[in-house]
Amino acid sequence: MARFLIVEARFYAELNDKLIEGARAALEDAGHQADVLTVPGALEIPGAIALAAESGQYDGFVAIGVVIRGETYHFEIVAGESARAIMALTMDGIAIGNGIITVQNEIQAQVRADPAQKNKGGEAAKAAIALLDIAGRFADRS
Repeated sequence: MARFLIVEARFYAELNDKLIEGARAALEDAGHQADVLTVPGALEIPGAIALAAESGQYDGFVAIGVVIRGETYHFEIVAGESARAIMALTMDGIAIGNGIITVQNEIQAQVRADPAQKNKGGEAAKAAIALLDIAGRFADRS
């Protein structure tokens, strides 16, 4: 059993609840434990994961959030920079499933968040589990 931290940017509460539901179910179905940490926005997710990873309390992470295109360029910054920072942490060997959905509108977000539809939270959790399994495969066995 591994311990995962779901880090959520709680900007769209109802959508996040669905993403977390999918992530928790996938982790629990695989026999793992999950805690949830809430941060203000998607840009804070990578920083929170980095801090939690340094603590050694968690084996893997699931990033959860919703970024919906608005009228300004801010959408591109939040979507791109949060993904870039999560990828950088993953390249440093931290098992992270990226479940930050970036969409044009709330209807797209609802479909992607719903565990009965696209279940992007569950998919992100499964990705984190897969990366943790790969890390274990290549761990120093001396």
